[in-house]
Amino acid sequence: MAVIAVTLRFNSLHVLKPVIPQEYVQALHIQTTFAEAKLEPPAPLPPDVFVNAIAARPGLATADRDWSKLNPQFVQQVLLLMKKMQERGYPLALLEGYRSPERQDDLAQLANVVTKAKGGQSKHQYGIAVDLAPMKDGKVVISEKDPWAFDAYQALGEEAVALGLTWGGKWSFKDYGHIEQTGSLAVLVKNK
Repeated sequence: MAVIAVTLRFNSLHVLKPVIPQEYVQALHIQTTFAEAKLEPPAPLPPDVFVNAIAARPGLATADRDWSKLNPQFVQQVLLLMKKMQERGYPLALLEGYRSPERQDDLAQLANVVTKAKGGQSKHQYGIAVDLAPMKDGKVVISEKDPWAFDAYQALGEEAVALGLTWGGKWSFKDYGHIEQTGSLAVLVKNK
């Protein structure tokens, strides 16, 4: 009788864990890691940060910098990109995120070509493209003619490509501050 009592007592101390397939454990770990690592968009920057950029490109005065209008998964990629750039000594500012089809058409018609895409043809309209610029001494620097800014844009391209994003600096029509989700717009919109 004593053996049975001791066995029952110790049995309650040893609980077998449920058997869970290894791939499920790995997927759960990955999901948990990303859930914990959610990055938050920075607070809106004051208007004086953009003064020089707006003087160079007046259209930036009406640019939309609202992170909430962008695809949430894309936002996480961009924020990780911005974090990596900060670590390299190049803080970045969001120049423009979401862009309405009407604004896209207006920009496509400007004499100093900003974009060749018309409304509905840009990933900006779908929240999966942003324009970023480096900041130096508390001001946005958008000219790639500035050697420091050019180095920052090259670093931006390296980091964006490493994260699986498309960088506009590799296009024939150079758009050094442009980052977008990789893939065909038609396919991305269809899968949305």
